[in-house]
Amino acid sequence: MKAMSITSYNGTEGLELLDAPAPEPGPDQVALDVDFAGANYVEALFAGGLVPNPLPWIPGIEASGRVRALGPGVTGFEEGQPVAALTINTGGAYGQVAVTHRDLVVPLPPGMDPALAAVVPSNTTTALIALARVAHLRPGDRVLVHGAAGGLGSQFGQIARLLGASRVVGVVGSDAKRQAALDLGYDKVLLRDSIGGQDAGQFDVIVDPVSGPTRAESLDLLDLGGRLLAVGDAAQAGDQHISSNTLWFNGVGVLGFNLGALSATRPDIVGRYLRRALALVAAGDVTVQLTGRAPIADAPRILGDLRAGRTTGKMVFAHGWER
Repeated sequence: MKAMSITSYNGTEGLELLDAPAPEPGPDQVALDVDFAGANYVEALFAGGLVPNPLPWIPGIEASGRVRALGPGVTGFEEGQPVAALTINTGGAYGQVAVTHRDLVVPLPPGMDPALAAVVPSNTTTALIALARVAHLRPGDRVLVHGAAGGLGSQFGQIARLLGASRVVGVVGSDAKRQAALDLGYDKVLLRDSIGGQDAGQFDVIVDPVSGPTRAESLDLLDLGGRLLAVGDAAQAGDQHISSNTLWFNGVGVLGFNLGALSATRPDIVGRYLRRALALVAAGDVTVQLTGRAPIADAPRILGDLRAGRTTGKMVFAHGWER
C-alpha cells in the first residue's frame, strides 16, 4: 500500500509518500480501507518527534472508510461497511489501510458525508468526554475556551452549549481568528494577551488545549469550585508550574484529559462517546467546519500550516490513489 510516512523527525520536511505493507488486524481489531483522514495539529507534532516511534512511521489518528477485515474474536461488522474510526493509538490513517480496536470503529449514520465523518472522531469525541465525564459541566456553568477557532476549540464551545452552559467565551491568538470564533456561536471572543486584565472569578470551567503562561493566569478567572481542564499543549512551551496553594486558597481545581490514554485503557468508554459524537454531527446539532479537502500528497504543506497557526476549522485528506 501507499502511505504518507514520517521518515525523519525534521518536521513536515520529513514526510514522504512510501510503499508499506498493509497491516493485518490482530485480536479485537478491525482493519479498514481508508478513504479520508482528518488533519490534526498533533500529527504535525509527531512529525517533529513528539513521540519517538520507530521510523518510518505512518501517522493519522482519525479516518473514515470501509471495513476491510476483522481480527480474531471480532463480530458485528460486515466487509465493505462504511465506518469512522479513531486510530489514535495505532496511527496509520495516512495510509491506505489502518487498524484499530473494534470499540473505536463506528458505523456511519445513514447519509453522513464520509469526508465529514473523518474529522469527528478526535475533536468532537474529546470535547464530549472532557466536558461531560471529566469536568462534569453542569447546566448554567460559565465556560471559557482557549484556542476557540481551532478544530478542537470549535467543538468545545458547541458541546459546552449543548450540555447547558449559560455563557461561552472564546480566546484566540490573533484578531484574524476573532470573527471565525464568533461565527461558531461564542458569546464573546478575547485575545490571548488580554487574559491577564480580565476580572477574576468569571468562569466555572476553563478549557485549555494551548498551555503556555496563560494556563496559570487562567486560574484567576475561575470562580470558587471552578475547574481548569488541560487538554493539550499546542504552544509546546514546556511544563507550566501551578501552585498547589493557589488551588487550595482559591478553591479551584486542575484536571487533565488525554484521549489517547483513555482509548488505550478503556476503548469501550471512548467508543460510546464516539458514536454519540457522530450522531450529533450527522443530525446537525454540532457543526464541524470542514474548511477544505486535499490529497494526501499535500500533507506536508497542510500540516505545516496547522503548525504555524494559519488554519481554522478542519482539513481532510482524500486517499484518492489506486489500491
